[in-house]
Amino acid sequence: MPTIDYHAPLKVLAAVRGHPFDRNAYAALFDGMEGISVTFVDQPAASLLMQPDLADQFDVLLLYDMPGIDFHGPVPGAPVPIPDAVREGIDRLLERGIGVVATHHAIAGWPAWEGFAEIVGGRFLYRAATLRGAARLDSGYRHQASYNAQVVAPDHPVMAGIPPMFALTDELYLAEIFEEDVVPLLRSDYRFERDNFYSATAAIEGTMFSNEGWDHAPGSNLIGWAKRAGNSPLVYLQPGDDEVTYANPVYRRLIENAIRWTASAEARDWARAAA
Repeated sequence: MPTIDYHAPLKVLAAVRGHPFDRNAYAALFDGMEGISVTFVDQPAASLLMQPDLADQFDVLLLYDMPGIDFHGPVPGAPVPIPDAVREGIDRLLERGIGVVATHHAIAGWPAWEGFAEIVGGRFLYRAATLRGAARLDSGYRHQASYNAQVVAPDHPVMAGIPPMFALTDELYLAEIFEEDVVPLLRSDYRFERDNFYSATAAIEGTMFSNEGWDHAPGSNLIGWAKRAGNSPLVYLQPGDDEVTYANPVYRRLIENAIRWTASAEARDWARAAA
């Protein structure tokens, strides 16, 4: 695999919101990343910017957001249809080949648009839904789970300088992961089983930390991957819940590596060749 140029000037648009987070601590995550400039835009405004010409202004689209979900309506967590103009803009932007780094709760975005799950490589469901033609239960979450992350693709540029195994305490998801469609990068040694997670639907309906009556099947322990999204190289990293993780030097290196790789000509050539 190609190496990463750590001196290339890069511009990143970071779409944020949808998950409570410390903005100052999150912004500090990017301190010291030489030659990387990050512009933060809140949703829903960020979605309006996701048009093809964004690729002329930015090298990488960083997703730390969760659009398309209504948590305050009569049915908390109900999917909100994606406007046609936004969906078409995202599709056309990805055809232009902009690099994409999706993190943490971004995997829950746009639940009414199945194509977004295909873009990211999986989906966290706040409510039961049909995905890839099959009925799926709501997903599970576990705050402050302590685990070891294991590198499974040591030669991939996103894993450059990352220890073979490192400890994290972060939120984990028992979600739908399309392992067959991605390049695995990181796995967790946590047990992704029903007894270790709580129902997302129960949480948004007012009962936190409950899995009563929720019989979710065991799921994937994959927490980081690379894939093609249109003509764009995409990296998804599940860690990223709070300031403890933001400040972790290994996590910082992961994010920096992901930005630099998805922005590289080699990664874009790889994505186009996979078409």
